[in-house]
Amino acid sequence: MEKIRTALVGYGSVGEKMHAPLITVCPDLELVAVVERRQEKSKEKYPEVAIFRSLEALLEADAADLIVIVTPNEFHFPQAKMALEAGKHVVVDKPVTIHSLEARELKRIAEEKGVVLSVFQNRRWDGDIRTIQKLLAENVLGRLVHFESHFDRFRPSLAENWREEDVPGNGITYDLGTHLIDQAVMLFGKPDWVYAEILKQRTGAIADDFFDISLRFGSIKVRLTASVLVKAPLPKFLLLGEKGSFVKYGLDVQEKAFKAGELPEGPNWGLEDSESWGMLHLENTSMSYETERGDYRIFYQNIAEAILQKHTLRVTIDQAIAVLEIIEAAFLSQQEGRRIYFKK
Repeated sequence: MEKIRTALVGYGSVGEKMHAPLITVCPDLELVAVVERRQEKSKEKYPEVAIFRSLEALLEADAADLIVIVTPNEFHFPQAKMALEAGKHVVVDKPVTIHSLEARELKRIAEEKGVVLSVFQNRRWDGDIRTIQKLLAENVLGRLVHFESHFDRFRPSLAENWREEDVPGNGITYDLGTHLIDQAVMLFGKPDWVYAEILKQRTGAIADDFFDISLRFGSIKVRLTASVLVKAPLPKFLLLGEKGSFVKYGLDVQEKAFKAGELPEGPNWGLEDSESWGMLHLENTSMSYETERGDYRIFYQNIAEAILQKHTLRVTIDQAIAVLEIIEAAFLSQQEGRRIYFKK
């Protein structure tokens, strides 16, 4: 069977270090083209790829069947729309678009054209969230009442990066917040309400660099927070239930491996050392709890299987729309200082 011809639109750090390796190790995909406006950096690692200077040129050449868009957020909607209207399957880096109305328009076009549309939510396959899914499925903590997720870093200096500039879709909420909100939607569905504080804390910051978002899912309180001014160790996850608690420190190991240039291959990919495992605290005992394997490769394999009509999509555009609606509600909550309720 021929592999699915795949093209990357954008070859920045994330495109080079994460998307391209994941595509190349997927047995059903073949990286055949890259859109780079000025350079030909992708040819250093992938000399066989064709270079295009624009998405328009790529589509005109009909060089690929799956288009993966890894450009700044403000370009996601027009580029995804163009690719979908050309009848191409499309993966867009999170959060898919800036506005939920734009995402709904992409959904309409994808359905009209009968093509696959998905969003790169790789952190559904972090080892820690997969471990939490196992804990919840096995009812280890009993009835859950509190779920807390952090994504903290220490980056006190402003960076020369579009995420910190005055452009649409900038800031930490659209970046890290998208991951945390998506994980909550994956676990619990759509919330009853959202209350948020979204701030600019560093001197001279143009884009938001802190958020603390509270959500209510029935009897479960969810707190999602991220900051770039955290130097002290704080939990990545904290779960409280009627039978006990679970706490986990540290980030999934895959991002660090990608940044080091490692290919996502081999029996140890995504496995965390035992000293980093989370702690499970039950009424009469405490113990380390093994972290499940993290595996971003599952995302692209699922995309291939959806295109080949062997499996349904794991990350749907409806879920991405729900995430955007929560982000929009969070900014409205910050602006008006109140809870924003969702219609059921």
